[in-house]
Amino acid sequence: MSEAPERTADVTWEEGRAANLANWEDRVPIHEVAYGDAAGDGLSQVVRDDLAAMAPFLPDGSVDGLEVCHLQCHIGTDTVSFARVGARVTGVDFSPSALASAARLAERCGVEVSWVETDVLDAAAALRDAVAGGAAPTAEFDVVYTSIGAICWLNDLDRWATQIAAILRPGGLFYIRDGHQAMYALDENAPDLRSVYRYFGDGSAQVWDDASTYTGEGTLAHTRTYEWPHPVSEVVNAIIGAGLRIERLDEGTVLPWRFSPRMEEVDGGWAWPEPERSRMPVTFSLTARKA
Repeated sequence: MSEAPERTADVTWEEGRAANLANWEDRVPIHEVAYGDAAGDGLSQVVRDDLAAMAPFLPDGSVDGLEVCHLQCHIGTDTVSFARVGARVTGVDFSPSALASAARLAERCGVEVSWVETDVLDAAAALRDAVAGGAAPTAEFDVVYTSIGAICWLNDLDRWATQIAAILRPGGLFYIRDGHQAMYALDENAPDLRSVYRYFGDGSAQVWDDASTYTGEGTLAHTRTYEWPHPVSEVVNAIIGAGLRIERLDEGTVLPWRFSPRMEEVDGGWAWPEPERSRMPVTFSLTARKA
């Protein structure tokens, strides 16, 4: 095993959040060009895959006619996809530039989506305020959804799970697919599967300095970001602690972005070359329900 580079950062949540927001604001114009109208006349690949996984737990296997809240929605490509299959959708994100981009995408695609600017850790109160101010139709949802690459930006999963439980209607469904922490612990540039970073969280952030982003051409002005490791057990226990019932937990071998230059393009995304594909998960997905 390689010796881990020193990445632990002595940073408060407020400092980390401010740096991350500046970084994600920089990403918006790059991602707009990269994705374009990626939802097009159909669905993003992420939503296509996730709807298939969610279908056994949905009424008639569909979100058609359901109230759906997409947490950490970024520029709305996946959010708009849900609207295109008949869901009444509200997108939540902390980046004003991302939400402005998302609103433009929804308008181009001819769908109605409500957008709420807030930290996901304050989602319940922000949604209630949005409803009171006429900016959103509801603060309670049949489905709460989190797309991939989201929870590493949060420092407190217990608070995150409490927000989810608060905005779900009784019987409502929560679904998340995210990058697997076992993968995040790897050195993405190593010639093999080599763990160098923490798998388990200890409350401290990890600091990164990178002028690139996961898609598109261009560089970022604000290169420093902070992430918090969350093992799968922490995610599961946070959801259980918030009062939700776990209905399914899966791990996957295909990722929607290229985590490592050694990954190979496959149907639906990127995967480790064989025979490593069966040795290391790259995603997990969790389905839970509110009683």
